[in-house]
Amino acid sequence: MSGLLVAGTTSDAGKSLVTAGICRWLARQGVRVAPFKAQNMSNNSMVCADGAEIGRAQWVQARAAGVEPEAAMNPVLLKPGSDRRSHVVALGKPFGTLEAGEYATGRAGLAEIAFGAFEDLSARYDVVVCEGAGSPAEINLRGGDYVNMGLARRFGLPVLVVGDIDRGGVLAAMFGTLALLSAEDQALVAGWVVNKFRGDVGLLRPGLDSLEKVTGRPVLGVLPWLDRVWIDSEDALAVAGWRREVPGGGLGVAVVRFPRASNATDVDALAAEPGVTVTLTADPDVVAAADVVVLPGSRATVADLAWLRERGLDTAVTARAAAGRPVLGVCGGYQMLTESIVDDIESGAGEVPGLGLLPGRVTFAAEKVLDRPAGTWRGHPVAAYEIHHGSVTATTPAESFLDGQCAGPVWGTMWHGAFENDAFRRAWLTEAAAQAGVGWAPAPDAPGFGELREEMLDKLADAVGEHLDTAALRTLLERGAPAGLPFVPPGAP
Repeated sequence: MSGLLVAGTTSDAGKSLVTAGICRWLARQGVRVAPFKAQNMSNNSMVCADGAEIGRAQWVQARAAGVEPEAAMNPVLLKPGSDRRSHVVALGKPFGTLEAGEYATGRAGLAEIAFGAFEDLSARYDVVVCEGAGSPAEINLRGGDYVNMGLARRFGLPVLVVGDIDRGGVLAAMFGTLALLSAEDQALVAGWVVNKFRGDVGLLRPGLDSLEKVTGRPVLGVLPWLDRVWIDSEDALAVAGWRREVPGGGLGVAVVRFPRASNATDVDALAAEPGVTVTLTADPDVVAAADVVVLPGSRATVADLAWLRERGLDTAVTARAAAGRPVLGVCGGYQMLTESIVDDIESGAGEVPGLGLLPGRVTFAAEKVLDRPAGTWRGHPVAAYEIHHGSVTATTPAESFLDGQCAGPVWGTMWHGAFENDAFRRAWLTEAAAQAGVGWAPAPDAPGFGELREEMLDKLADAVGEHLDTAALRTLLERGAPAGLPFVPPGAP
């Protein structure tokens, strides 16, 4: 066995989920498997045990595979700081910036880093399951591509293309994806996977038969819509998939939807708690009405603070604090709650006033802090991680909160991932609910967040085993794409 590329007709087609499911399914067979994504574009990331920063999806996929996450699994991570500029993380460490105009042409060096990482993993694992990015049919970017067909061509990887049928038009998207590729790229596209299907597969069968006929490639399976399955997404604030109404009220949490939200996966654990409803919002009225408000992390703290003020959300947040109703800031959100921010690094804005709700001054430094701190709060152990350029210095004494501060109903911490600690999360939510005047209490028999994640990964592997042609999948892993796959015109121009 060697490798496989899981590509998609679109972003969010389910590549991350399918990759995680295949990793867990192979691990169950005793295969030593590693996930890989040559290049991620995401502001949701994680710090590995060795201090390397990688995309959250690859971190979870490594958990699915039962192996330690490492930098080689996501050798290039682009973190958008604006619509035209991304900060580059290479092999887990800051590497500079990439402007929009350089996207198609300025990545040759990054490609070699990614290819080297793939070769490293291939030497140490039986199988490397690669996740593509966006669509392989983005022919405007094909010349510098090293995450989709560029990767597949370099290493002769067979390619499965995943399509999201819930969006509609999946059969046309699959055919069009193939028909836009060159003959050399098409030769590696070995099959289709339909994802997120609801209903009777028999009704879909005539369409699948037609797709197989016109493309000469088999449909390896139809994965059903899986309720309560998520993955630490590449897309900021994909937690929208968690939103659900709680009968009889419960505790309502509003998360501010910053344009450059970072590591908003922090609130996944809140949304998983029974009796808690999480809503994403940019509406001051929703912020005013919620029981608890969260300002999540941000990849552009000063710019997102200006956005907060432009929309009148700052007034809603400060009014809540004055009324004794809880506000939580995490990382960039915590920085916004302080008295002032001095940023000559990320935005170049110099000194700007914060919201003044916590006594502190933020200073940005060129060196990024990447750490995995641990501590306690009210006797509850907390393990977390840190990713930031800006650090807070308290200006007057305040109650400590996870190496941050608390002043009455206002809470701030630089620690991401803290709420994945079950006892701490439930204790903090209980206190926040009391501040909000809501009679919420944790369910005594509720599963832990780590348990929910493992249950999700097992559900994905079960779906792979039940609904995909796993014999054909193993053949692709062992032998690669079959020879003689037909060319579908017109091909790349």
